[in-house]
Amino acid sequence: MSRRTERLASTIQQELAQIMLRELDDPRIKMLPGITRVEVLEDLSVANIYVAIMGTPGAQSACLNALKHSAGLMRSRLAKMLTIRQMPFLAFHLDESHRKEVEMLELLHKIELERQAKEAQRGDAETQSEDKPADEQKPEGTADVT
Repeated sequence: MSRRTERLASTIQQELAQIMLRELDDPRIKMLPGITRVEVLEDLSVANIYVAIMGTPGAQSACLNALKHSAGLMRSRLAKMLTIRQMPFLAFHLDESHRKEVEMLELLHKIELERQAKEAQRGDAETQSEDKPADEQKPEGTADVT
């Protein structure tokens, strides 16, 4: 991306967050979605807005549809705020990287719990071997020389 499109993407992200906070009053938007990133095409025709929405998949799709439905209103509000010749169309997308990140963290947590369980089992096995009498701890095939 060029410097101009990066600046425009950053400005769009900030202004959209304010518009969504103050002006959107849609019952399908239960929690305020977070704008994770904005990518503006080089010709400034489309701004791809990636949002992270918490909740069930049904609630996520309802919120995404509400954002897509109100894209025209948000575009007109942005056009009044920004001084650019052509305001890009707003295309909202669900940011899947956030969901994948949460899944990866859950997997890492599960692996850590399994590792701790194995260490606890090893610790129990070592304490049981220490409790055995000395003659039972000798490896097989070794003889007592007295």
